[in-house]
Amino acid sequence: MKTDTICGVQAVAALFACRPDDALRLFYTKAAREQAGPFCATMAAARKPYRLLEPEDMAKAAGTQHHAGLVAVAKARPVAILDPANPPLGKLLLVLDGIGNPHNLGAIARSAAFFGVKALLIGEGPGHTLPSDAAYRTAKGGLEYLDLYRSRDLPRVLRALDPHYRTVAATPGPRRRALGRPAARPSGGVGAGQRGERGFARGGRGLPPAGADRRRRAGAEPERGPGGGGAVGEPGRGNLSRFRLLDQRCGSAIRCHRRFA
Repeated sequence: MKTDTICGVQAVAALFACRPDDALRLFYTKAAREQAGPFCATMAAARKPYRLLEPEDMAKAAGTQHHAGLVAVAKARPVAILDPANPPLGKLLLVLDGIGNPHNLGAIARSAAFFGVKALLIGEGPGHTLPSDAAYRTAKGGLEYLDLYRSRDLPRVLRALDPHYRTVAATPGPRRRALGRPAARPSGGVGAGQRGERGFARGGRGLPPAGADRRRRAGAEPERGPGGGGAVGEPGRGNLSRFRLLDQRCGSAIRCHRRFA
């Protein structure tokens, strides 16, 4: 059975909050015994093993020195192939293209979850990374709160999603390939049947100049994250400034898209 190794108090807490039945084993150090208490009780009730380990043994169990004293081994979480005919129901969709570093994937997922994004579409194949132990560790629980999807042909999928989503934010990287074109912003109120909004995070060489121009024309609408943080879609302050920070850190272009019921 393929497993995920989840390290850190926040990541383990999110695992037990979102999919406790997937937890198979739990390890903790003496320093993290207090934080591990509630999770040990859950494991005991399910008759699953949990164990206090010395730091050197914990590093072996975790596969890393960066375990923060608490590690859970869980069933691997499958990443579904996105079916454009049945798109995610959440209002916000973040699309990642060319993100090859798992730490960057985790950091993006952490910020996206905080700002209220519910679904993440990840490119698959050379130059892309899917959720891994390192990504879960860096995400600090963020990946658990996102519906995860993958696609080997993002341009085709994004074209198929055009009837359902519209682009509201983007930041360019140095890459020279466009995945799609944002729709015009509808005037007036948003009603049933109108498109939602989606976002791109693009590694490698980013958007062409035309894509950068579309990004400047894209609009956004405010929405609060689950932590009550800044507005997700507030131009220049919420999505766009957060996505620019991500772009500077990992060399990616990011767009935010929204879907309306």
